Amino acid sequence: MDIVLVPGFWLDASSWSEVTPALLAAGHRVHPLTLPGKEAPGAPRAGIGLRDHVDAVTAVVDSLGDGPVVLVGHSGGGAIIHGVVDARPDRVARAVYVDSVPLGEGDVINADLPAAGDEVPFPAWDVFEPEDLDGLDDALRDAFRARAVPEPRGVAQDPQRLADERRYDVPATVITCEYPAEMLRGFMDKDHPYPAELKRIRDFEIVDLPTGHWPQFTRPADLGAAILAAVERTRN
Repeated sequence: MDIVLVPGFWLDASSWSEVTPALLAAGHRVHPLTLPGKEAPGAPRAGIGLRDHVDAVTAVVDSLGDGPVVLVGHSGGGAIIHGVVDARPDRVARAVYVDSVPLGEGDVINADLPAAGDEVPFPAWDVFEPEDLDGLDDALRDAFRARAVPEPRGVAQDPQRLADERRYDVPATVITCEYPAEMLRGFMDKDHPYPAELKRIRDFEIVDLPTGHWPQFTRPADLGAAILAAVERTRN
């Protein structure tokens, strides 16, 4: 199976480096991505928006032949893979949302993050909730900040654009980390807007992986196992 790994804000393909070994050992073809504008701290980011990231991942899917693909998106990457599901619902066998949910039509990822010109720099740690940082010790924080690149402003602020309701036929796995699955189900029961798009998906599961918002750093082996389990359910 081809597994495409889409990083969240401020991260590139290397952020998956401790997750990919388990996927490769299981015989899968793994494609961790670095998205446009995130190639380096000094990369140009002007004019790059959410649709550019969706289109970049869609192009990767198109390059992989005719077989089924599993998409994995962490955090803001969840919005991106949902856009790809909408663009290629016949190619995606499953979408895996890591501490994220699918972003619906007209919604934005996070317009409140402080921006500077064309980019959203990696902020101070006190911007995040304590639950975000669970398991992220000082060494991991230092390593994260050293590898972080600014996010293109448009990716954070552009509205999601969706057109194909066949996206609701693509199975989904949501791996909840900083907040438990029970809380997400409670939001769904109360018609909270955050999981509104998830509720429309006909076949989805919610899997707990208790840690902070960056399990690829704090629990990479367990994240790899959770992704493998989702892939196996897809194959069966």
